Amino acid sequence: MSPDEPGQADPLKDLSPAGKSGRAEAFFYEGNRHLAGGDSAQAEECFRQAIRLLPDLAEAHANLGLVLDQAGRLAEAEAHYRHSIVCNDGHGQTHINLGAMLTLQKRFAEAEAAYRRALQLMPESAAAWSNLGVLQACRKQEVEAELSYRKAMALAPDYPLARFNLSYLLLRQGRFEEGWRCLEARDWYAALEARLACPRWRGESLQGKSLLIGFEAGHGDMIQFCRYAAVLKARGARHITLICHPALKTLFASLEGVDCVTGFDEPLPPSTWDFWTPPLSIPLHCQTGLDSIPASLPYLGAERVKLDRWSAVVAGQCFPGAVRIGLVWKGNPRFENDAERSLPGLASLSALGPIAGARFFSLQKGAGEDDAASPPAGLAPVNLGPQIADFADTAAIIANLDLVISVDTAVAHLAGAMGKACWLLLPDYKTDWRWLSGRSDSPWYPGVMRLFRQSRAGDWPGLLGEVHAALQAFVGKHGAT
Repeated sequence: MSPDEPGQADPLKDLSPAGKSGRAEAFFYEGNRHLAGGDSAQAEECFRQAIRLLPDLAEAHANLGLVLDQAGRLAEAEAHYRHSIVCNDGHGQTHINLGAMLTLQKRFAEAEAAYRRALQLMPESAAAWSNLGVLQACRKQEVEAELSYRKAMALAPDYPLARFNLSYLLLRQGRFEEGWRCLEARDWYAALEARLACPRWRGESLQGKSLLIGFEAGHGDMIQFCRYAAVLKARGARHITLICHPALKTLFASLEGVDCVTGFDEPLPPSTWDFWTPPLSIPLHCQTGLDSIPASLPYLGAERVKLDRWSAVVAGQCFPGAVRIGLVWKGNPRFENDAERSLPGLASLSALGPIAGARFFSLQKGAGEDDAASPPAGLAPVNLGPQIADFADTAAIIANLDLVISVDTAVAHLAGAMGKACWLLLPDYKTDWRWLSGRSDSPWYPGVMRLFRQSRAGDWPGLLGEVHAALQAFVGKHGAT
């Protein structure tokens, strides 16, 4: 879910062209020009100059708040938003901006008050209704959220963000038919589309046709949706090229249905495709429902050379009869909900350390990797992160494990795609749509994915208590007797 981008205050209407008012107006409009041009530092200075001349200039406070908000200086931004409202309560966009900032801080009651005031001023604002829907979805008021999104869509049928936000709600509920259609409102793939001359695939027959599957979103999305290459090949596609993140290229080289794999950092291969498609649009054109997800596992595997190499590494770190368990505790920090989905650190998993018969391996790469170099007392996983070059290495390691325990990251998707047992640790707040609601399993990875969900936001200790008990039983069943 995404709130509407904060907008600038309305143009000034009542300032005199002379004296301080005229100079303040000049600084205000100059600040707007810098803001539109992406020069935040100069915009900030201009708005501050306008405020020095006219301390109660509501519009300048509103736009200074916007600049500070975008820079992450939230306390300062809030002060200027609120001062703007005191000076002039009639600017609806300022209330929307304040509400979006408060929503991100989980100050939901205050955010709702801001949105309600914006709607009093601008009852026909699609942005205000869509943002209210985001807030309601964050509070798990899904019936109310759906009504707000649909109100926004009725007011502005061409407003994409409301439709995109509704897609997440519908997909989380398993209402795939409309959910996939609404997901088409996204524009993540715009840069790639601009480079392509062939038409976009809209579900036409692929018999004898060549197809380019582009990349979009993150590594986990690509791992989850690359399965559709085999589906499209079975529908008659003659040749399929897949563009992916560089770290996935070697892993995808043996993917069924794909004839050519290239990284997005490489020039496009010389070819004339009949069609192209973003991967997350394929389920729509394949009419994928909850009961028709292509979930034949495994659909990804490890290279033989890498498999043999990592087999020796893993075996060399194990005692006889050990149950081999991979750990991942952090995701990409740039992900919008990473503060909720990632554990604070490896120490959060310390209680698992004393389980007799378990041998832990760190699959953590990037953020959090250093935790494994200086692990907490009682938990000392073998630190494989520094030796992992790409996801092909990770796949070869996973192939040599008995279980992967992971937060919601690409590694969890990889384990599932390989048919490896995976326990997924999910936050209560803004759980990703693909894990649906209220389930402990995943139809995307049937039989191998077990979902552990927080009972309330932030309650990792309670969830990990469940994991501890389950792991004791797992090790007792799979370990040496």
